[in-house]
Amino acid sequence: MQKIFYELASLDQRCYDTFGLSEDILMEHAADGMREYITAHYDTAHSILIVCGSGNNGADGIALGRILHGSYAVTLYLPFGAKSAMAQLQLRRAEKIGVRVIETLCSADIVVDALFGTGFSRTFDARSTALLQQLNAMTAVKIACDIPSGVHLDGTLESETFQADVTLSMGALKRAMFSDAAKEVVGTVEVVNLGVSRNVYETPSDWMLLEADDVKLPHRLRHNTHKGSFGHLGIICGEKQGAAVIAGSAALRFGAGLVTLLSNENVQLPYELMQSHLLPATTTALAIGMGLGNEFSDNELSAHLQHDLPLILDADIFAHPLFTTLLQRPNIVLTPHPKEFTTILRVCGIADIDVDTLQRDRFQYVEAFSRRFANVVLLLKGANVIIAHQERYYINPLGSNLLAKGGSGDVLSGLIGALLAQGYTPLDAAIHASLAHTLSAQAFTQHSYALTPQALIEGVGTL
Repeated sequence: MQKIFYELASLDQRCYDTFGLSEDILMEHAADGMREYITAHYDTAHSILIVCGSGNNGADGIALGRILHGSYAVTLYLPFGAKSAMAQLQLRRAEKIGVRVIETLCSADIVVDALFGTGFSRTFDARSTALLQQLNAMTAVKIACDIPSGVHLDGTLESETFQADVTLSMGALKRAMFSDAAKEVVGTVEVVNLGVSRNVYETPSDWMLLEADDVKLPHRLRHNTHKGSFGHLGIICGEKQGAAVIAGSAALRFGAGLVTLLSNENVQLPYELMQSHLLPATTTALAIGMGLGNEFSDNELSAHLQHDLPLILDADIFAHPLFTTLLQRPNIVLTPHPKEFTTILRVCGIADIDVDTLQRDRFQYVEAFSRRFANVVLLLKGANVIIAHQERYYINPLGSNLLAKGGSGDVLSGLIGALLAQGYTPLDAAIHASLAHTLSAQAFTQHSYALTPQALIEGVGTL
């Protein structure tokens, strides 16, 4: 798990004020950190073009060119000149040792984008847009210095944004890199050391990045057990019965000892799943909402909710009259996709917005919801999943477009429900089920279009 920050300027300033590290020292370490990445991954036969802006992001790029000069064929291109004091200083240094500076764009094996860092907040002019179009059209390995040019601090993108294969973030991780939109352009994200350990450079943060090795699977360590030792998940089986069946199959695969679907009528189920018209007395968690439709009256649903069991809420329940009452309960997990989250925001009186507005500012709306309902665990689906609880936030960046398939969300609900039933806290259930969900998709070896809910469920068993 790694810390994520909205901005890093204050952390840089802390280095200046507290540790006596100058801007020049941090910049030299930034450039050397980029050099370390490049030399570790690309041999000296690769030519390198560094496209530098006029400010300090450009100065980082110029310093990198100076350090690589003599080992690689390095070319600097400064389309807007060198305007900041550090850019001018770095350019003088580079020119004194003979780094080649060109007036027109040329091709190279590796292109480094050092044009605009996180401090850039304007809309690109026509010249900048045209330049980025040219860079994106090049056949080359593309590396972004600090952040791809065109990614703003809030995670929104310019119409033309540098499409990086690798982003080398200076000092720490920036939240903007993990917006859904930025996932298209950041590539692999690595952090470059600025001359002090990250443990020293970083300060406390409410935002964390989840990693693959954070997952805690429900391995069975005790031997003297029976099926009741591993929980009993109840699932409300609504109008679209397949959603509940998928969730139930996922829950059983992820360690739940028993799974019962609650239905008003007899449903054809896989033999390993049970069904009942009444909530079994041994139930340890309940899932409701997936495929719910209009199968149950309000009174029938209320009857199934006369308990204090942990709940996983999804899909149709968010528009149901009972939803706002359920929000007051402890031990609940919500798993909306963006459109469903706009419904939640509206019925809770937080915001009346459309999906596009939400997606431009996912972080802020998740924070607004968590401030209002700190007891609730929210898992907002998307290209990068956001999990919130008690105004602490976790991003799972491991998802892929393989999961854009009907039933994937039902699998996730079943995985969370399984962990709730086995005694995980709601936050831990959301985190570890989300990680297992995305890691199963990552491990899928067939074509990207071919992942099915059943294959996703099977993959969870092989993690």
